[in-house]
Amino acid sequence: MNDAVKQMLDRYECESAGDYENALREIFQELALLGLWRAKFFEKAAFYGGTALRILHGTDRFSEDMDFSLLHPDAGFDFSPYCAFLEKELLAWGFPVQVQVKQKTADSAVESAFLKADTMEQFLQVEAPERVVAGLHRDQILRIKVEVDTNPPGGFQTESRYLLQPIPFAVRAYNLPSLFAGKMHALLFRQWGRRVKGRDWYDLVWYVAKGISVDLNHLEERMRQTSHWSDDEVLSDEALKNLLAARIATLDVDAAKKDIEPFLKRPDAVTVWSQDFFEQIVAGIQTC
Repeated sequence: MNDAVKQMLDRYECESAGDYENALREIFQELALLGLWRAKFFEKAAFYGGTALRILHGTDRFSEDMDFSLLHPDAGFDFSPYCAFLEKELLAWGFPVQVQVKQKTADSAVESAFLKADTMEQFLQVEAPERVVAGLHRDQILRIKVEVDTNPPGGFQTESRYLLQPIPFAVRAYNLPSLFAGKMHALLFRQWGRRVKGRDWYDLVWYVAKGISVDLNHLEERMRQTSHWSDDEVLSDEALKNLLAARIATLDVDAAKKDIEPFLKRPDAVTVWSQDFFEQIVAGIQTC
């Protein structure tokens, strides 16, 4: 195993197959960011979403996908040229992967790609214990979805964040208030059928605990783009609190807990969750 990769893996206390899979996925995400930096991707785009929050700001929950936003709308943007950079970067650190752009089946402003790797091969590469490898299905695949919003709503702010492993490099990302606005939009309006994405509610608690303000202007821009705000007046603190109160009133708390627990080292972190808990949490939300 590459020494730098070993140092990255040593950050995790891996015991089960799930531990190794979470750790590998996050290492792949960081190596993918390095590859995109080498490709000068961050001159055109910024990192955002739950994985940005995890990797750049240290939240204590794992995240699956990687979300990016172009800095300016570009309907002709093509992610395909960057796939080779991702494959080359991960291979250079000992991980053979395939990255393929998903062919669109509908008119969409989101460009999608999938990073895929043979799970057993990657576990062997990082010298996972034999008892862990033995429990894997031979055809098991580790997948990471990469999405790029080619028609981003306006009003967001970005900053440069620096990662030190496996080498020092820079990532352009939404700043925390803009990240919070994106998370708030997802929490309020994400359509997952009957499934509740507890990860959104977990991140909400993290933002409030850290005293991060919501970028209300960017949230309004997002809501107008998705037709969730058409009022002539600007979005106010009071209007946001009313939307959150209505959302909490219909929240299936048990389903939210079930969704988030696989991504936590300590599932007891959500034991206290209830509708009353979230009502008090949103009362402390600040805006800017």
